Order: sequence, then C-alpha cells, then structure tokens
Amino acid sequence: MRGMRVDTTGGLGAGDRATPARLRDSAALLLPVRRAISLRDRIFWALASVSVLASLLVTIASAYVLQATLTIDAHATLSRECRIIGSVLDDSADAARTLSTMMLGNERSTLIAPDGTVLFDSMTDAADLPNHAGRSEVADALVTGSGSSDRKSQTVGYVSIYEAIRLADGSVLRLSEDRAGAMALLWSSLAWIVGILAGLVTLSWFTSLLLSRRLIRPVLRIDPTRPDCQAPYRELEPLVQRLSSQQELLEEQMERLRDIDSMRSEFTANVTHELKTPISSIMGASELIRDGIVRPEDVRGFARRINSDAQRLSSLVSDILTLSKLDESERSLDLTALGSSSPCDLYEVARDACSRLQPKADAARVSLWLEGGPTVVTGYPRLVDEMVSNLVENAIRYNVPGGSVTMRVGMRGHAPTVSVRDTGVGIAPENQEKVFERFFRVDRSRSRASGGTGLGLAIVKHVANVHGAKLSLKSRPGKGTTITVVFPASTDTQGPQDAQGAPEA
Repeated sequence: MRGMRVDTTGGLGAGDRATPARLRDSAALLLPVRRAISLRDRIFWALASVSVLASLLVTIASAYVLQATLTIDAHATLSRECRIIGSVLDDSADAARTLSTMMLGNERSTLIAPDGTVLFDSMTDAADLPNHAGRSEVADALVTGSGSSDRKSQTVGYVSIYEAIRLADGSVLRLSEDRAGAMALLWSSLAWIVGILAGLVTLSWFTSLLLSRRLIRPVLRIDPTRPDCQAPYRELEPLVQRLSSQQELLEEQMERLRDIDSMRSEFTANVTHELKTPISSIMGASELIRDGIVRPEDVRGFARRINSDAQRLSSLVSDILTLSKLDESERSLDLTALGSSSPCDLYEVARDACSRLQPKADAARVSLWLEGGPTVVTGYPRLVDEMVSNLVENAIRYNVPGGSVTMRVGMRGHAPTVSVRDTGVGIAPENQEKVFERFFRVDRSRSRASGGTGLGLAIVKHVANVHGAKLSLKSRPGKGTTITVVFPASTDTQGPQDAQGAPEA
C-alpha cells in the first residue's frame, strides 16, 4: 500500500529532488580517497617474506645440524685413531719419540704425563705449554681411561674437538682437530645463501604475478546484480552475500526515491489544485463586491462564502504544515520538533475532541458516543489530539443523517486502543488501501461540501507511525467504517480492559 510506505531516505530536504544521481553522489562522498595496495603486491610480499624467512631458518638450522653431525663423526674418528696409536705407543720404549715420528695430517697429538706435564705436542713446544691435568678430557682419561670434550672459539668461530685415552704407563694420549662451527659454515656459504635468497625473491615476484591474475580473474566476474551469483571462493561468500544484499537495498532505495519523487510531484499538483479552488472563489466574490455588482441584500451571502473558503484555506494550510512536520520528523528520526513526549489520557483527549465536534455532529444530525475509561499512554499530546479529532471528524463527515459515531477507548491486553466506528457510507474494498493517502477522497463532493481538506486520515497515519502504533480499517459499503489505532504495549500504560462504559454524548 503506497500510502503506508515509510520513508527511509534519511535527510532529503523539502526542496531536494530524490534522483539516482544524488544517491550516487552521496555514496561517492563516503568512499575512501587513499589508494589501496594491489593484490599482486600483497601476494608478492607475503611469498617473498615467507620464502626468505623460511630459507634463513632452514639454512641456520641446517648449519647447526651439520656442525653437530660433523662433531660426532670427528669424535668417533679421533677415538679410533687414539686407540690405534695408543696400542703402538704401549709397545714403544720411548712413547714421545715414537709419537713425534707419526704423520697425522691436520690432527694435533699431545702426550701428557700422569701429573699433567706435557711431554710432547705436535703443534707447539711442550715446554711452553701449561700443566694439562685440569683439562676435562685429560682428567676423565686419568680416572676412567678415556675422555672427550669440545671447546668453541668465540673469535674465529671454530670448534676444537678433543679425544684422550690413558696408556699402559699411566700417561695420556690426546688427539684434537679444529672444525668449522655453525657461524663459520654460514659465512663460508654467504655467497650461495645470497644467491638463493635473490632467486627466491625473483621467483616470488613471478609467482605473485601469476597467482594474482588467477585469483582475481574469477573475482572480477562476480556480478551482484544476478540473484544466482556464486562466490568463486568460500572465503568470499560473506562478501558476495553482502554485495547482493547491498544491491537489493540500493534498488529498494532507488525505487523508494522514485516513489517519493512521484509522490511529491503528485502532492504539489494536488496542493496547487486544492488551494486554487477556494482562492478563485474568494477572488471572484471579493471582485463582485468591490465592483458593486452584488446587490446589497446578497452581500452577506458572499461574505459567508468568503469566510467559508478562508476557513477551508486555513485548515488546508494547517494540515499541510502538520504533515510536513511529521514527514521531516519521520525522515530524520528526530522527534524533538514535535514537542516533548509525556503521559496523556486517551479518554480525556477523546472527550475533549467529542465536545469540540459535537456542534458539527448536531448540524449533520449524527449521534456522537464515547465509551471506555481512563487509558494512559506516553506520547505527544497535541498529535494524539489531532489524530483523534481527525478520526471523529472524518466519521461525522462521511456519515448519513440519523447515523451515529461511537468512539471506544480502552486496553487490548496491555496495548492502549482507540477505535472509531460510524454508520456512514462505507468504503469500497478497492479504495480501502487508499484512504490514508493524501488528498484521497471517497466522495469528493461530500468532502468539499463539508469543508474537508483530504489530509485528515493521512495525518492519522503519520501520527500513528510516530507513536509506533498499528492502524487498521474495516468497512462495508453502506454499512459504515471502523478505524482502530493500537498503541505499543507497555507496562506504564493503564486503563480499562475492553471498557464498555455507558455511552457519553
């Protein structure tokens, strides 16, 4: 029902035209201006960083594992050589002399007396060496028969590997060898490492180029305007769903903007037409009086016509201003312009409205009844009064001589309720959804003759929306109409349950 459509455009002023171009311009203002990093660059930096970091970690770990493996192998080799050489020295009368004649390559051989004195060293003059009784491998060999140890150089990055055995005469034979440590291995392979890393970075760049193209190609095929659009990747399903929902929302907003634009054009045309009729009547009557064409006895009748049309103009302008204020408040969600919200008694509001409209009911020969009791609701008292008055006045206007209007005020469960039932002309089924539209009249001649503006029920609808109330209509042609307003249920409200008090004129 177009008359019940809620405006959610959020801020179009009375003089703005709701066009697609405006919506696109507004959306463009919300877009970020900074340039985002490309997918290819993201993939490249991710691959390059992971590749370089992984290569460095693997290289360092491999160097330490290699060093540990070589150290174990060196200990095993030196231990075997110690036992072979030791068996030769045990059979020799002069172990130091025999040891000096052996060619051991890069290995260093040392013969140590039981008291730690160095008897022979293949690298250095034995007299220059300190006592070795405190060396761990020598001490272990003197006690257990064999010993081993590793000592790392903090400056050159090498590891000295020692193996020692105790000979038959109690002296100790020690063999040692220097091996490259992990850091030395890394430094010696630095050129290879740099080359491998450069190759990995280059490979990462080409891989990122290919991957980004393959990844982005199906993404670019996403069409959110198609309902059957499928996400190329599971991770993109939320994005595609959001794009589709945003597309649907955008289409709804565009449709709503078009409807609003159409309604405004229609409203402007209707206002112009409604204002033109009484203004033309006033101008015509006043010109006749001014030019002296009217007979003196007819002046009073023309004055009454001018007064009637002026009152109609005043009512029309008042209703237009009320609708404009309600529209603006609903659109901006700012209700402060409507005044302050406070508790009000629906029954008191209804009784005041009946009192004001009783003369009009009497003139139309319509009985006016009020049933129910005190029913408190929190809202805008002036708007509630406007809504109730329009409901009663509309029921009187479209009634028949001898008919009646009955207003009931009470609670439906915990919900404050106001209903107005008349015995008037009724509304055809095809028109029941249109009666809350602006300037819609079931019977135009009857409405204008009775001073109606065609905006009363439109105001009722907007006041109900402002209060979050539900509006319903039941009608049968020739039998009358019942319009019911049900306010939101609240523990703060109080009143009679389906009150059926005595009718009050």
